Amino acid sequence: QVQLVESGGGLVQAGGSLRLSCTASGSRFSLLDMAWYRQAPGKQRELVAGIAGIRSLYRTNYADSVKDRFTISRDNTKNTVYLQMNSLKPEDTAVYYCRGESTGNVYWGQGTQVTVSP
Repeated sequence: QVQLVESGGGLVQAGGSLRLSCTASGSRFSLLDMAWYRQAPGKQRELVAGIAGIRSLYRTNYADSVKDRFTISRDNTKNTVYLQMNSLKPEDTAVYYCRGESTGNVYWGQGTQVTVSP
């Protein structure tokens, strides 16, 4: 069983930056495909960015809406995945969730609120 704990959310003005962190319990973190999702009020949860595990050479992918502004990365020595968010916009306001997947098992964190004021 893998537990994911997010941190780093908060309130920031438009144009500002935040870095989210998600730390996983357990071993074999490098095998996990990790991703950040977000869910705004009244909207469906959507993929923001993903970073594959070692079997896929840590390939990354991004939603078009965050390309060139957000960067996903991972530190396997710390069992942590990061989401660096720059040039934030009010439309980035949402609860951000960390997701991990390996061998068909999916794990979710509890979410962290990101609020971007105009």
